[in-house]
Amino acid sequence: MARKLVAEFLGTALLVFFACGVATLMFGFGFDGGSVAAGVVATAFAFGLVLLALAYVLGPISGCHVNPAVTMGVLAAGRISPIEAVGYWIAQFAGGIVGALVLWLMFSASPMYSRTKTGLGADGYGSLSKIHISVGGAFLCEVILTALFVFVILGVTAKTANATTAGLVIGFTLVIVHLIGIAITGTSVNPARSLGPALIVGGEALSQVWLFIVAPLVGGIVAALTYRLLFPARLETETEGLAFEGDRAAAAS
Repeated sequence: MARKLVAEFLGTALLVFFACGVATLMFGFGFDGGSVAAGVVATAFAFGLVLLALAYVLGPISGCHVNPAVTMGVLAAGRISPIEAVGYWIAQFAGGIVGALVLWLMFSASPMYSRTKTGLGADGYGSLSKIHISVGGAFLCEVILTALFVFVILGVTAKTANATTAGLVIGFTLVIVHLIGIAITGTSVNPARSLGPALIVGGEALSQVWLFIVAPLVGGIVAALTYRLLFPARLETETEGLAFEGDRAAAAS
């Protein structure tokens, strides 16, 4: 369990550092060259490719959730215990905060950086949204995007799925989610990714972060319920497999 928690902490910290770092360079420092489309594409691929790499490295250890919403979906699907899920959440939120803190310390060494003006890739709605989406629209967006993302993860990590391609599918699904979501909310789909930067930036970003914690968790539950509805036979097989593994472990002890 300790190895799993370390993996979740490290993975979430790395995701925030690299992906939010690219987002800050693009939209905060203006390295998108004035092209919003270029910034969106660069940031979307940063999130997706970092997660893709982490999935293959950390997946065998913890499943590479690195996202409280994913853990919520996995919990609702019955694949992990509540105690293990709580441990994952603590590690993920801690990792997101540390990743954002290290990123802020690095950028602070630049005379071009301003915590309030340059930001740190925080999410937002209203004036913080590129299309000035309302709070209701932002909530709906995050629930839908997270539900799709977690649903795909549940599908490609099932016992009957092809584990070889799972990381690729998950990574590129996150790219797709960001391609549509960045202009709307900045794209959270990950409460830990949102909380870290919001704590550093403060102000309006921090006052709005509740939405980017609650909505993705709701999306994770929606994904799990949909998965259970569409794949009841697969779910039963996975549950039986888990029970068998538990009996085997008990017998071995």
